[in-house]
Amino acid sequence: MDTTVMMDTLWVLLAAVLVFFMNLGFAAVESGFARSKNTVNILSKNFIVFAVSSLGFMLLGWGLMFGGDNPVLGTQHLIILNDSNLDFYSETLTTHVPFWGKFFFQLVFCGTAATIVSGAVAERVKYISFIVFSFVLTLVIYPIVGHWVWGGGWLADLGFLDFAGDTVVHSVGGWAALAGAIILGPRYGKYDKNGKPQAIPGHNMSLAVIGLFVLWLGWFGFNPGSTMSFQNPGDVVHILVTTNTAAIAAVLTATATSWIFIGKPDLGMTINGCLAGLVGITGGCAYVSVKNSILIGAVAGVIVVCAVLFFDRVKVDDPVGATSVHLVCGIFGTICVGLFAQEDVTSLSAANGLFYGGGFSLLGTQLLGIVAVGAFAFLSSALVWTLIQKTIGIRVSLEEEIQGLDISEHGNSAYPDFAIVAPIMASGNGASVPTDGAAEVPVSVPVAAVSPDVAIPVVNRARPGAKMTKVTVITNQDKFTALQSHLDEIGITGLTVTNVLGYGMQKGHTEYYRGAPVKTRLLPKVQVDIVVCKIPMETVVETVKKALYTGNVGDGKIFIYDVENVIKIRTGEEGYDALQDEEE
Repeated sequence: MDTTVMMDTLWVLLAAVLVFFMNLGFAAVESGFARSKNTVNILSKNFIVFAVSSLGFMLLGWGLMFGGDNPVLGTQHLIILNDSNLDFYSETLTTHVPFWGKFFFQLVFCGTAATIVSGAVAERVKYISFIVFSFVLTLVIYPIVGHWVWGGGWLADLGFLDFAGDTVVHSVGGWAALAGAIILGPRYGKYDKNGKPQAIPGHNMSLAVIGLFVLWLGWFGFNPGSTMSFQNPGDVVHILVTTNTAAIAAVLTATATSWIFIGKPDLGMTINGCLAGLVGITGGCAYVSVKNSILIGAVAGVIVVCAVLFFDRVKVDDPVGATSVHLVCGIFGTICVGLFAQEDVTSLSAANGLFYGGGFSLLGTQLLGIVAVGAFAFLSSALVWTLIQKTIGIRVSLEEEIQGLDISEHGNSAYPDFAIVAPIMASGNGASVPTDGAAEVPVSVPVAAVSPDVAIPVVNRARPGAKMTKVTVITNQDKFTALQSHLDEIGITGLTVTNVLGYGMQKGHTEYYRGAPVKTRLLPKVQVDIVVCKIPMETVVETVKKALYTGNVGDGKIFIYDVENVIKIRTGEEGYDALQDEEE
């Protein structure tokens, strides 16, 4: 066997395996950024998406992408499974790698584009609807764009450059994700009644970081492997270094940007910052210098933080930031090719960008490609999502979303032996509680103060010796923020909140493992204890009912108790005096 064929084939297969391994990275990042009740669903989607992508790309996708030089789509030898003679594709991409090696390398790229969508529609999309969409995306939408750029289509003829897939992979996946997120709408509880975005923290940042490092590793196959040859090792290592350099620059700037805008160096933003740098350099990794890769990564790290905050504010709910990372930074990376490309920076670079004497020619072509691909990918994806919505539906019911897709869609959970703890999210910085003839007293209830062991005093101003009543509410964890907001409105800001397990008449839920039913498990609930005096107990009860009522099983229960006495340990005060504000 020719040594060149052997070397190039081994290199392409190694790179393809690294890109395939990125499926684990996406699964870990997405599940880590989501709530524990949806972990099985997200992991399962990341399994199934590669399976349906492989099938779609094999049945028709490859042919549409590489089947001839028609400017719009492939028209020849479309069905490769029925083609006994694949010599037609012997010169496609490279002549030194056998057909099925080239196919597998392109297949894992196609699977990556589909996987991007999973994170943006997480926690509320129907499992079957995601499967159908992924199949259509990889069967038709992705291959057509791929043909325009890598298959000899009209954008390639114009000189459009996208070395490893900023447009073909990341932007296409990002446009499809954006269309899905818009049509699906935000998750329940993501926005309060005033439209202000609420935090819905991921359940496992350790898992997300592990996923990030898997993706980072995989990118060393994604970008350098796109040479599809190891005949010029200088090109390969140049791409390796520009890829890594952009990533580290973006890690630093994303961390700094989140520190400035959010007030803390947010780990989630750092993770997305690293991915933003990797995406931002993907299109130009073979065309730009190492020095410029620092700048590209640094800017990408700032852009992704701003994009995440922007999408939150315009009510595009993307649990993992896929649109910010892959779409926004994919577009940015495509533009950077038109700005920073340098002729002969590698043997693969033959054009100059705006900043290196190339004028606006390459930049104009890059911008045209962004607009054309964006219009096609977004509109075609929106059409597919809409057709699915009108037929089988795309969103689970509110009850299923609150319960979690693990149970409603799969009948099992990722952590069956552990109590699921709901994040306790403050709905504001407290409330002003009216007093009897005194000025209003601002009361701040920090999250850290909510403890299952320490009763937080309610600030009221009633006469000494007035009757005290304890109201205990048991309800679904996801309803806590709405309940707290309603209680704030009537002047109650002192709460004791406990995550508990239990079930009522509904007997919990049934889970399955390998098809066998697991004995009834306790349901995760939240217990809210309130001690009231001045505010009528009936008002509290009606407020709780208003906040929690849906008419479905699981709305919760209210328990009412007389409180005999309260003793403040620090001062020794008893009775109602012990409930008064510490500073009064």
